[in-house]
Amino acid sequence: MENTDHIVLEPITSITMTDQVEQRLREYFKQKGLKAGDALPKEVELVEVLGVSRSVVREALSRLRMLGMIDVRKRRGTILTEPDIMGGMERILEPHLLGDETMKQLFEIRLMLEVGLGDFLFKRIGKKDFQKLETIIAREKTATQKAERIQLDVQFHSALYQITGNQTLIRFQKMLIPLFQYIADRRAHSDKPSAIFL
Repeated sequence: MENTDHIVLEPITSITMTDQVEQRLREYFKQKGLKAGDALPKEVELVEVLGVSRSVVREALSRLRMLGMIDVRKRRGTILTEPDIMGGMERILEPHLLGDETMKQLFEIRLMLEVGLGDFLFKRIGKKDFQKLETIIAREKTATQKAERIQLDVQFHSALYQITGNQTLIRFQKMLIPLFQYIADRRAHSDKPSAIFL
């Protein structure tokens, strides 16, 4: 009997025609070096070249459009667009649908990002920014309610993100606020400490 211990098998994956067309289109964008604003071939041409039905091509294009990678313009047809990198995340970041481990990892990403804020803050912070942060800290010291302290903590971090001037970072912070609120509400109704809220 032959020894088959050395054979490495890849798992069998089921990939739909639409998945394949979407993949091929992404590869096509790269191979052709297409940039935002460049036109894509017409739907009929894609059907012919890819050898699939029109409905499959339409579904693949619809997925790319939902991701913000393409758009349909009058007189120009379908064009490549610069995707909104945070848009998809904003639409799906629903605290009730996320598990504890996912939320914990999101907060860990936030902490990692904040460690790197120092240089940006040092270069961009102004006198008014200092005053705003000091006001929040003073209010936090006198706050008696846990909910108020959490709210002030969120305000403090939001102010730090604003100072950086990085719009992607600011959007990320805003996306986390509903998660903060959700976890704070859970903690308020539970005796157990939460491992998520670091």
